[in-house]
Amino acid sequence: MKIVIRNGRVVDPATGRDERTDVAIAAGRIVIIGAVGGDFHADRTIDAAGCIVAPGLVDLAARLREPGLEHEGMLESELNAAAAGGVTSLVCPPDTDPTLDEPGLVEMLKFRARKLSRCRLFPLGALTRGLKGEALTEMAELTEAGCVGFSQAEEAVADTLVLQRALQYASTYGYTVWLRPQDRWLGHGVAASGAIATRLGLSGVPVAAETVALHTIFELVRGTGARVHLCRLSSAAGVALVRVAKAEGLPVTADVSINSLHLTDMDIGYFDAAMRVTPPLRQARDRDALRAGLADGTIDALVSDHMPVGTDEKNLPFAEATPGATGLELLLSLALKWGGDDIRGDAGLQRALSVVTCGPVRVLGQALGSLAASAGRLVEGGVGDVCVFDPAARWTVTPEALLSQGKHTPFGFEHGGFELPGRVRATLVAGTVAHTSVSDAG
Repeated sequence: MKIVIRNGRVVDPATGRDERTDVAIAAGRIVIIGAVGGDFHADRTIDAAGCIVAPGLVDLAARLREPGLEHEGMLESELNAAAAGGVTSLVCPPDTDPTLDEPGLVEMLKFRARKLSRCRLFPLGALTRGLKGEALTEMAELTEAGCVGFSQAEEAVADTLVLQRALQYASTYGYTVWLRPQDRWLGHGVAASGAIATRLGLSGVPVAAETVALHTIFELVRGTGARVHLCRLSSAAGVALVRVAKAEGLPVTADVSINSLHLTDMDIGYFDAAMRVTPPLRQARDRDALRAGLADGTIDALVSDHMPVGTDEKNLPFAEATPGATGLELLLSLALKWGGDDIRGDAGLQRALSVVTCGPVRVLGQALGSLAASAGRLVEGGVGDVCVFDPAARWTVTPEALLSQGKHTPFGFEHGGFELPGRVRATLVAGTVAHTSVSDAG
């Protein structure tokens, strides 16, 4: 299908492009960025007047709940939510049931996603069998099946020798290991250590749980040369350590979740289970350091940390509630809010879009294969993954506004419904309209 997007403001952080022009797509590729003449016979024209035409968003942390937890989210519902949020590519962790530690499971998941044609799916394979931290998986076979890296999800590897061997193997074959830096023995609490946790009588997770793990990871990276992506930093001390590691030249990247970027432990209020997320919300100084780290490039990407949780699992006392929140449809809006709050003007828009487009693509690197050269960018000849959104539109986070099967979010109706900036009007994946709320031009 041939599609023309007319009258939009085309913004591409990877190239610095920011101009009002047209975009023409044919055979799944962008063929023209500029004035589209009458010799291009479009099958469909999308009027993007008043809207921004940006690269499709890339989310590095979204749980889709299949296989095994379909009562909390179905692949179809969550990929529909991704498209509605402007997300055209996403990475899913391996902590499904069963765990993604066998090539057949990975192939089945990717096949199901391709059939739905809503969003590109890039699974992470389990680093160890069953995520038990004991025996390594067959990384080569999982890579052939479509895995873009290897992760322990929320299960820390207690045995440092096992982690060292995993990094040695990954380094030998050029694989990336994705680790959430949290010490297994220090990370068992339900809230961030501090005055709020103490006042509420909640077991705490100290900052040392993150920094001890980071020191261990960096020492192993120095010895093995493995490339490591650090998932969902949560503390000011963690940001400082990553900044030093990058200055040293260690091959590490990092991301932060929308929850940690905007909220603090004060938002827990009186045992609000909607605020039970992983990693736990920390103090304002940590949130401010995460914002600064994202702005200066210490942190490479902003992620939704999407994890739909059922009502029965959330409507429990804070310490017993299942941690997690819906986030795919909030990623763009919360990126724009951060850009508007922290970095004003056009520079803020470019930076806000970069951490959800070209930034995540740099993290994925060559694991994207043929997409590596153009994903997260708007370039002629590049892949036709596009997000069209209205930056002036504001919307309220309510259950009815979310397509995800999970309706619980810290920004949601439990708190009156946050009003957020930016509303997606159309999402194109490989030149196919995956979501739209705009009428075609005449």
